[in-house]
Amino acid sequence: MNPQTPASDLAAAVLALMGPEGPLARHDPAYRQRDEQTAMAQAVARAVEEPHTLVVEAGTGVGKTYAYLIPLLLSGRRGLVSTATKSLQDQLYWRDLPQLCERLGVPVTTALLKGRASYLCRHRLAQARHAPEGLDRMSLRLLARVEDWARSTASGDLSEVPGLDERTALVPLITSTRENCLGSECPAFNDCHVMQARRQAMAADLVVVNHHLFFADLALKEGGMAELLPAVEVVVFDEAHQILDTGLQFVATSLGTLAVVDLARDLRVAGLAHARGLQDWLGCTQELEQAVRELVLACDGAQTSDEDAPAHQPPRGTRRIRWTERCSGRSDAAARPVEVAFSEALAQLEAAMRAAHGCAAAVADAHPDLQRLAERALELLARLAVFQAPLAVDRVRWIDLGVNQARLIDTPLDIRELMHQSRAQTHRAWIFTSATLGDEPGLGWFRAQAGLEDAQVLSVGSPFDYANHARLWVPTHLPAPGEPGHNEAVAQMGARCAARLGGRTFVLATTLRALPIIGEQIRQVFESRGLNIEVLVQGREPKRALLERFLQAAQGPGAVLVGAASFWEGIDVPGSALQCVVIDKLPFPPPDDPLLEARTRALKAQGRDPFSELFVSETTIALKQGVGRLIRSETDRGLLVICDKRLHTKGYGPRMLSALPPMSRLAEAGAVAQWLDELKLQS
Repeated sequence: MNPQTPASDLAAAVLALMGPEGPLARHDPAYRQRDEQTAMAQAVARAVEEPHTLVVEAGTGVGKTYAYLIPLLLSGRRGLVSTATKSLQDQLYWRDLPQLCERLGVPVTTALLKGRASYLCRHRLAQARHAPEGLDRMSLRLLARVEDWARSTASGDLSEVPGLDERTALVPLITSTRENCLGSECPAFNDCHVMQARRQAMAADLVVVNHHLFFADLALKEGGMAELLPAVEVVVFDEAHQILDTGLQFVATSLGTLAVVDLARDLRVAGLAHARGLQDWLGCTQELEQAVRELVLACDGAQTSDEDAPAHQPPRGTRRIRWTERCSGRSDAAARPVEVAFSEALAQLEAAMRAAHGCAAAVADAHPDLQRLAERALELLARLAVFQAPLAVDRVRWIDLGVNQARLIDTPLDIRELMHQSRAQTHRAWIFTSATLGDEPGLGWFRAQAGLEDAQVLSVGSPFDYANHARLWVPTHLPAPGEPGHNEAVAQMGARCAARLGGRTFVLATTLRALPIIGEQIRQVFESRGLNIEVLVQGREPKRALLERFLQAAQGPGAVLVGAASFWEGIDVPGSALQCVVIDKLPFPPPDDPLLEARTRALKAQGRDPFSELFVSETTIALKQGVGRLIRSETDRGLLVICDKRLHTKGYGPRMLSALPPMSRLAEAGAVAQWLDELKLQS
């Protein structure tokens, strides 16, 4: 990329370009200069020039994508932009970047780089057809569609295949992982879509990735970010608040039973295909699968009648179990039955994996697949050894237990060390931006968690007129969270607001358990009043389908959408289709979460207040995400209802309220009804 302006003039060039006489205004009659966007763009320009690390909280409507892309494109420096999700990645690459490059007249080569699971593996596609065990009729039809598409695709990006959901059972069979990729030994290596995408990224001026890919490759030194980063001069994280959780996934050591099941399946297929009769393939893989079943049972504690188990467990499929509940470190004589069962299950898994490794290693020369399978078994054994060793003092362990699967996790408390190492590699600009990074101007909580204490900070508010366009009501007459009848009261509140508006309402819950309760209560209210408003509940249909139905219903009788975590952020419903957001309670993290417990202990050891520094900060950031669903454009108007009287009765209430957009506050139901009537007239 050839520099468009001298570095010392970059901030001035950005200001001129974004002004009323600049190319953005000339190309787009609807464009208008926003002071908040300009301030952010100039701060990014200065970070790129020097370079240094910049953390920017930019409120809804600032237009932060253009605010970081414009100075990056004008600077002439090679850049990498990481987004939170693959859908945002596609939006940035296919819509925002081309539009901006055209308007600026900047000759830039760009590349889109996703993780392995997004690209077709031709070698595994051939295997899927020749060994279709486990595929149902629908998967076989999808496989035929993929085979037809594979003949003409240039990118190999599976998002091009109509009707192929990334969650389908077919996708793991036709994509590669780091564990099962054959690398240069693969018969389809010359046509590898993953390698092609990486070559394009290495040659591009600007590469668009996602957080999962960034941290996965960075932590594993796989050859993606590890090779690309040294050649990049600017790194931008959009939706940066999500890097704290995403990054932690990849600095952790984890062992999932699904990985063992995949090993067993691949070992059986490859062994029978390339070394039939040379090893007991069915026997060794059946032992692996039996060991997995025993481990899942031991994690669940189902093999014992442990009297010390908690009386109230979350629903199966959502449990996070403390490591000490299954492995206290006591001697065998003092250990509880559940601990003995867990220890024996780990030993059984180790024995089965050693046997599987022995089978593959004995005939590894027969085919590259068998060589790689032997290596995979060793890698899994190394991970298992971590969980058989004592826990390090600066780490925490737990078990994520799902339906018929479990994952053992050993992790540091945060991503500080990883970020310190990454930033120390070379002298480059790092930009972290999001609409929600903290509850105070210094954004201290985010910077501390991400190891960015030395970063420069900018916080710019939203250009939207919240005071005139939005109202906030925190009703004090409802039962407090945890008291009997709270969910029912939330449902009544959502139903009343939606009935007055003709739908156009989101009810956001903090737990999945509350969804069916609230949804059913709202449905009963509508039925009793003869209202034809549709009630859409998360989990009953795919997220995209629910949103489409919600938007369609806005043109008719209306709808209420009841959702939890995935609807608190990343959802954009501008206009009058959404005029009310009801939040059931403050989204405090669960106090018994093992990671939070470990962080709490660490803060207490330093003489600090974990409730204020950790719980209130995390809750406020999550609350701001949910609140952000209401006003999405300059003309939007709406009502926010937070059904949690603690905002009025607890000392942290004013702190949380002050972190929210400056909405006008309503104090009584009559004013709320009047505002809802006004909103309905507008729609």
